[in-house]
Amino acid sequence: MMHQLDLFGTDPPPPKPAPVATADGKDAPVLAATPGLASPKKRGRKSLKELADDPHVIRDLDKVNLDKQYYPISEVAAMFKVNASLVRYWENEFDILQPKKNRKGDRLFRQEDIHHLKLIYHLLRERKYTIEGAKQKLKEDKKLAARNFEMVQALLKVRGFLTELKDQL
Repeated sequence: MMHQLDLFGTDPPPPKPAPVATADGKDAPVLAATPGLASPKKRGRKSLKELADDPHVIRDLDKVNLDKQYYPISEVAAMFKVNASLVRYWENEFDILQPKKNRKGDRLFRQEDIHHLKLIYHLLRERKYTIEGAKQKLKEDKKLAARNFEMVQALLKVRGFLTELKDQL
């Protein structure tokens, strides 16, 4: 089938694909790639809005059993659902993160470092602080910021318990 140019020199829209019949005889929806619409598989970095849609990262971390003494950066990045490069960047930006390094130069995070990362993650991703704002907050009163973080986590646990109780009723 030949496409003819219209008066403005543009091609007409491509023909729509025919619906595909399923085994039960009904037409299945056709997913066509149309310009302007996001494809189901997205490549690249997630936006902060997409990350904010998953607020359970810290809550999921509380369920993780921290039984090892040291964790490699890949495991720590997987815990927080971020790239390892972001964890390295946070290490450079925040003085409270001091992972051990072996002779090879690999970073090994202790449980204390993971706790600090939880606090940093909370300030940056959940409370939406800037890097400079989070640094200032930690510098002003690290204990107060940690206490507030722990209080928020305890309240989230209570909220989860109450919602489960409500669902059971």
